[in-house]
Amino acid sequence: MLADEIQDAEAVTAGDVREEYEAALARVVESEGVDAVAEASGVDAERLAALVDGESVELTLEEAAGVFAVSDDWPDAEGLLLEARDNLMLQMSSAVLDVDALASGLDDDFDAKELQQKIEGRQPMTLGEYARIYRHIAAENPY
Repeated sequence: MLADEIQDAEAVTAGDVREEYEAALARVVESEGVDAVAEASGVDAERLAALVDGESVELTLEEAAGVFAVSDDWPDAEGLLLEARDNLMLQMSSAVLDVDALASGLDDDFDAKELQQKIEGRQPMTLGEYARIYRHIAAENPY
């Protein structure tokens, strides 16, 4: 889910991508139950209930992976995180983007060092940031 290809990046916004992630997370929570997901993932039950209610909830990429991992339909959280991060780096390579170009393309809302740390997992990344970064890279990727 987090590393699925964005088919037409020009036709979607980062908000659209985030909403898609949140809808998938909400389906997991609905299927598995708020309390079970909260216990297994460590994400607060109130935020999970808000997701099910269609609200936008600020989650880190790690928290989102933990929620997905509760379902048998998804790999473990660590595997999901590694896949998402590796995919970001592979897509950057395909688009011939370094972190400086990526920071510039994101209107300098992040500096290059901060972006690199987020992509490598050395600094937390929110699901919203991930959606924004991933969508931008997809828009820059000619393949």
